[in-house]
Amino acid sequence: MEIPVFIQYIQGKCQRPADLRRLMERWQDELSPTATGWLGGTYGFANNTDTFCAVVRFESREKAMENSSRREQDQWFNEMQKCFIGPLEFANCDEVALMLDGGSDSAGFVQVMRGRVLDGERLRRLVQHDDQLREMRPEIIGGTFAVADDGTFVNTVAFTDEEAARRGEQQEMPEDVADDMAAAVTDITYLDLHDPWFTSPS
Repeated sequence: MEIPVFIQYIQGKCQRPADLRRLMERWQDELSPTATGWLGGTYGFANNTDTFCAVVRFESREKAMENSSRREQDQWFNEMQKCFIGPLEFANCDEVALMLDGGSDSAGFVQVMRGRVLDGERLRRLVQHDDQLREMRPEIIGGTFAVADDGTFVNTVAFTDEEAARRGEQQEMPEDVADDMAAAVTDITYLDLHDPWFTSPS
């Protein structure tokens, strides 16, 4: 995976999942080849519900906005919105860090964590604990940690499979890591993508 410098997170209640998948496939086939700066995306329905999540990676905010302003993108997005009940929620994240290998399109299970940042410095230290994380949780392929304009965050973690992820959850965190986590972030919610799918440039 290329290193992203901008992430756009999208969430909403989908009433037409089959139509949405077809539209996503159409975007990949028809629009992605001319989407400047697009690096790929991770998608899924959270917790076996109708809540759709998308984590889309771009080289920069400017290139993401340039893509959004294209007429063909606008037409596609208007069609996509019809698949949802109510407005879509967006989080634009300029501050992005990779965890381990940054994830993989072959991941069998993805967990998206959302919350609010309390201490940015402690958070940066936590994200940099790659060696410790790799040793403790070998089922984690990697992920991204992205902080949005309003101080909230989106942490996307790719796992080899869900069974291994659940076993790993049973391990206790080292005390110093747990203390840093409690001081760095709050209001955490978990969105489990049991059947994630991925897009990448051809």
